[in-house]
Amino acid sequence: MRLDVHTHGKLAKKLPFSTTYTDWLFGEARRAGLDALCLTEHFNTLQFGDLYRYLTAVSRRVGDCLELANGLRIFPGMETDVAEGGHILSIGPLEAILELNRRLEPHKEKETFLPLACAHPFRAPGRVPEQPMEQLRRFHFLDLNGKDMAQDRARTQRLTQALGKQLAIPVVAGSDTHQAVQYGCISTVFARGCATVSELWGEMQAGRYTIEVADQAPFQVRAACLLKRALKEVHALGGDYVSLLTQEAS
Repeated sequence: MRLDVHTHGKLAKKLPFSTTYTDWLFGEARRAGLDALCLTEHFNTLQFGDLYRYLTAVSRRVGDCLELANGLRIFPGMETDVAEGGHILSIGPLEAILELNRRLEPHKEKETFLPLACAHPFRAPGRVPEQPMEQLRRFHFLDLNGKDMAQDRARTQRLTQALGKQLAIPVVAGSDTHQAVQYGCISTVFARGCATVSELWGEMQAGRYTIEVADQAPFQVRAACLLKRALKEVHALGGDYVSLLTQEAS
């Protein structure tokens, strides 16, 4: 099972949710060779609930996953900002993620939360690795982040793997993509398929996976950043970036 543990379903958290964009995005994920992904959308993204309500309507439940018609399995999740400047990933059953998001409603302007896994732990200005050990030991795994790997692979790999070893927790990989160009720059390949979070966690603990980094990862990340910036500007100028991107513009 080829899994991306850190992905997003929208181009940017302040842009409106688009079913057309999300359909295109997950179609491209499948074409990029992914069997599954963790949808770790920002907890304070615009229309967080709408995104998951739509996915529930167009998928079937398989274990903890939402399985789309194209076979892609989506593990529900969320990315939360914390006061220390870092980002934390949570992955779980849909109901748990929605409830977690609901409880965080009062903190969407001022974030104070620390759940499951540490995303891009050494990306500035985050200071999560500097927190007390009793806090760090609450993590289940670390995110070897595709964006950071593409920018400085040696440093990112060295520091993340060292922290994982110190905490005795797995290090798995996610692209951190908001659009399709970045899919496949890095992925985690498990020896078998999983449909529940407990199965996934068991495979992580057992170490039955490998991390694969694409040779073209630096180019993919640079291109993705440029494309995201350009599409946001199209939206800001009143254009329809979704139609432009999905070739539906007249």
